[in-house]
Amino acid sequence: MISDESDRFNPRDPKPADAGKPSKSVKRREARQLATQALYQWHMAKQSLNEIEAQFRVDNDFSDVDGAYFREILHGVPAHKTEIDIALAPCLDLTIDELDPVELAVLRLSTWELMQRVDVPYRVVINEGIELAKVFGSTDGHKFVNGVLDKLAPRLREAEVKAFKR
Repeated sequence: MISDESDRFNPRDPKPADAGKPSKSVKRREARQLATQALYQWHMAKQSLNEIEAQFRVDNDFSDVDGAYFREILHGVPAHKTEIDIALAPCLDLTIDELDPVELAVLRLSTWELMQRVDVPYRVVINEGIELAKVFGSTDGHKFVNGVLDKLAPRLREAEVKAFKR
């Protein structure tokens, strides 16, 4: 067998242009994490979205963040808050006002993604919501978030959920 020398690793070769750069999914995950914190702040402090966005852009390194997605979430969730809360209500055993504010931020973000970003598969939305709750929520908050999103996804993405379960 003749080996092709061009396939061998050469440490002197220049790295590809995107080497070391985070993937789109990593940048989106970072955007969701910052957006969760920003939505929490918006809910608790009642600051304007523009003030919160400006503060987050100054206080955080956005080099590994999908900044446009962060902005879309930060402004999209409050713009659709009423629709989001109406969609969430039948999937909850508590009222919106009784929810932990961190879990509420995660659920609103995830519900917004299910409603507005059909390009993001529902299973990704659920998984990302669970991961956000693990990072920011209470000890078992991720279980609560998982249960709510498992009920919500078939309501908002019926065809996609049915197609996956076949």
